[in-house]
Amino acid sequence: MRRFLSSRRDDTTSDPATRSLSVADVESDFVEAVYNKIAVIDDWLFGATLHPGRLEAIRKLDLQPGDEVLEVGVGTGINAALYPSNVAVTGIDVAEKMLEKAARRLAAHKVRNVRLLQMDAAHLDFADDSFDLVYAPYVISVVPDPVAVAREMRRVCRPGGRFVFLNHFLSPNRFVARAERLISPLTVYVGFKADLDLPAFLAQADLEPVSIQRVNVPRIWSLVTCTKD
Repeated sequence: MRRFLSSRRDDTTSDPATRSLSVADVESDFVEAVYNKIAVIDDWLFGATLHPGRLEAIRKLDLQPGDEVLEVGVGTGINAALYPSNVAVTGIDVAEKMLEKAARRLAAHKVRNVRLLQMDAAHLDFADDSFDLVYAPYVISVVPDPVAVAREMRRVCRPGGRFVFLNHFLSPNRFVARAERLISPLTVYVGFKADLDLPAFLAQADLEPVSIQRVNVPRIWSLVTCTKD
């Protein structure tokens, strides 16, 4: 697999509905290969730094007994112990090595309400309206087609349910944004695009969030909550 630089417009002044989401394009086999390689160090790279956002997300999800949850991009299962035991969680990931590490983590923590499946987030093997809540922590800037993943998340979410994205997005500060554009072709090699454009993503996925909350320190990550009406 090769990683390409997009030739599409990468400015933030053009129409969000048509502009590029990122200067970096990746394909599924590249993403899978990257995450299989970094599975052994993923928690070290992104564990403690991003954990406050995970905790805030779990609070924001407002999980109720009996809720059925889909976690998109379960990775090493770092969220598994955060879920209350009275909800049923399905965690999917495309990277086999990540799932192997997640399975070991679940066993070590005696977590029994989380099942793991290998699956492409852009092609979910679930029926429409399958889950009360669909949650994508730190994954939407990883996938080749964020819009396709968002549409799949909405599809499998039940009417009245919520689908939630926890992620870093392109800074609204143009100078910071320019730097993020410059480094994004490099950050894909450690598992994420540094410049995913939030307004463009929302416009192209036809999403209208009910809330956008900044999390972590520094507050350059966002918790974006949508509902399926």
